Amino acid sequence: MKYIGAHVSASGGADQAVIRAYKINATAFSLFTKNQRQWNTPPLTKDIIQKFKTNCAKYGYGKHQILPHNSYLINLGHPERKLLEKSRIGFIDEMQRCAQLGINLLNFHPGSHLKKITINNCLARISESINIALNETQNVIAVIENTAGQGSNLGFRFEHLASIIEGVHDKSRVGVCIDTCHAFAAGYDLRTKENCEKTFKEFSDIIGFKYLKGMHLNDAKSQFGSCVDRHHSLGEGNIGSTPFIYIMQDVRFNNIPLILETVNPDIWPKEIAWLNSHQSYDLK
Repeated sequence: MKYIGAHVSASGGADQAVIRAYKINATAFSLFTKNQRQWNTPPLTKDIIQKFKTNCAKYGYGKHQILPHNSYLINLGHPERKLLEKSRIGFIDEMQRCAQLGINLLNFHPGSHLKKITINNCLARISESINIALNETQNVIAVIENTAGQGSNLGFRFEHLASIIEGVHDKSRVGVCIDTCHAFAAGYDLRTKENCEKTFKEFSDIIGFKYLKGMHLNDAKSQFGSCVDRHHSLGEGNIGSTPFIYIMQDVRFNNIPLILETVNPDIWPKEIAWLNSHQSYDLK
C-alpha cells in the first residue's frame, strides 16, 4: 500500500492540516507543527492536540501516514556552540510536539558546517544532536532528509546519511527521507528505469531500505548534478515521470508517507490521482 499526499498548510492550527489533506484525497501528509521561520512559538494547546487527534481518527490518518517537517532554522551540525545549543533545544521541542500530537516521525535537514568545521566533525555533531534529542524524548523517530548539496549543507551523499546513522545510539529511532529533486540535483540520476535501479541499489547498499521512513516526490527545475534545490511539478521538470512510476510499482516504497512538495498546490489532487493510477497493489 502506498500512502500519497502533500505538505499542507497548518494555518489556523495543526488540526486544519488534516482537513486540508483529506480535501485533496491524500492518504498521507506533511505539516509544520510550529512556525518554521521563528525560534519562539507558543506551545500546542490541549484543544489543538485533541482536535488534531480527532480529525486524524475521523479521516483515517494513522501515525505512519504523517511526516512532519521541522523548522528551517535548526542546524544540528552548527559549528558555533551557542547556536548549536539553540538548534538542539529547538529540535527537542519539535520532537515533543510530534509526541503530543501522536506522531512518531519528524523529518529534518541534517545541518551545515558553514565552512567553519570539517565535514566529518559536522556529521559527528549531527549524530550527537540526535542522540541528545532521543534521550530527552520518547517514541518519535528522527528522519534525516537528503539535501541537494547547496552551499555548505550536508546530507547530499548517501554516505553522509549513513555516517550520521552510524553515530546514533538507538538505531530504532533514526531513519531517512529521500527527496527525489534533492537526489537528482546532488548527482543521483533517476531519469530512466536503469538509473533508478542503480541509484536505489546504491541507497540499499550504503544505507539500507530498513531506514527509509518517507519520501518527498518532486520533479526538478534544476539541472542534474547542479546542487541547486528547485522543485517542479511531476513530469514537468528535468527528471520526468519515470522515477515516480517506478516508485509506485516497487513494494520497497510501501507503507511510508510519499509527500509532494511540488510547486503548484492547485494540481496536488491531480498529481495524487496520477500517482495512484500507477500504483501496484502488491501488499508484500
